[in-house]
Amino acid sequence: MPIVHITLLEGRDDEKKAALIREVTDAVHRAIGAPAESVRVVLHEVKKTEFGIGGKSAAELGR
Repeated sequence: MPIVHITLLEGRDDEKKAALIREVTDAVHRAIGAPAESVRVVLHEVKKTEFGIGGKSAAELGR
């Protein structure tokens, strides 16, 4: 059972997250032949104030 963990900044709507899960599942299925039903995708959303880029938070950088 493949498990894919994806970390991304907060702010995307549920439709976009659902599309990401579908597309990643399809990609894993195609790449390694795992049945789509066995693919697990875990999204880890990080607050923009808790993600640093070059010494500043993503919020400070307007990301």
